[in-house]
Amino acid sequence: MRTQHSVTIVVPVFNEAENFPLFYQSICRHVRERFRIVVVYDSSDDTTLPVARQISRRDERVELVRNCGPGVAGALRTGLAHVVEGPVIVSMADLSDDHAKIEQMLRLHDEGADLVVASRYCPGGRQLGGPLLKRALSQGAGWSLRMLGALPTSDPTNSFKLYSQRLLESVNIESAQGFALALELTVKAHALGLRIAEVPATWHDRTAGKSNFRIFRWLPTYLRWYVQALAARRKTPTPIATNATAS
Repeated sequence: MRTQHSVTIVVPVFNEAENFPLFYQSICRHVRERFRIVVVYDSSDDTTLPVARQISRRDERVELVRNCGPGVAGALRTGLAHVVEGPVIVSMADLSDDHAKIEQMLRLHDEGADLVVASRYCPGGRQLGGPLLKRALSQGAGWSLRMLGALPTSDPTNSFKLYSQRLLESVNIESAQGFALALELTVKAHALGLRIAEVPATWHDRTAGKSNFRIFRWLPTYLRWYVQALAARRKTPTPIATNATAS
C-alpha cells in the first residue's frame, strides 16, 4: 500500500515559466494519491525557478533539485535518484502528457506492473501535432520492437512512464543523452522478465516554450538500446522471483 508522498513525479525543466504553473495545477487536478513533485533544473537562471519556488513555498510537496549531470539524461537520473519510496512517474512540464491517465497507471502498478507506458500508439492512443519525422521514427521503433523484439508495448520511446521502485533498484542506468533512458529502462525491464503494461494516452504538442529534443544528436543512443532489444529477443528472460517485495 502506498503511504504519504509515496508517488513521486519527476519533471525535468528548462525555461518552462509559462508552462510550469499549469503543469502543477494539472497534477493536483488529476492525481488523487499523495504525491511529491521533484523539479530538476539545470542552472540558477532557468526561468522556471521563480514560479516553481513560489509554488514550493506554499506546497511542501514541490521540491526543487539542481541537475547533477549534463542535459536531459542527467536531469532524469538526478530526479530518479531522489525517489525515496513507491513508484515514480516521469512527466514533462510542457503539458504534452495526458495526466488524466496517471490514476490508471497507478492502478496497474498496484496490480503488479513494474513499468507502465502511457502509449500514443496502442489502440485508443493519439498523438496531436509534433514533428512528422520524430513521430515516424518513434512509431516505427515501437512497431518493429513489438513485432521483432517482443516488447509488450507500442510506445517504448515515450518518456511519460511509471517505474516501480523494484525496477529502479534492479538496473544500472547507463543513458547519458536525451530521453533514451525511457527506452533503456523498457528494454531492461523486459530482459529481467518484469511486467510491462500500457494505457492509451493522448499526446499534445507544446503550445508554449521551446522543445529541447535533439533527434539527430541522440539517435545513436536510441539505436544502442534498439539493437539490444532485438538481441534480447533471442534470449530467455530471467524473471525476478515472484515472492520479491513489490513496490
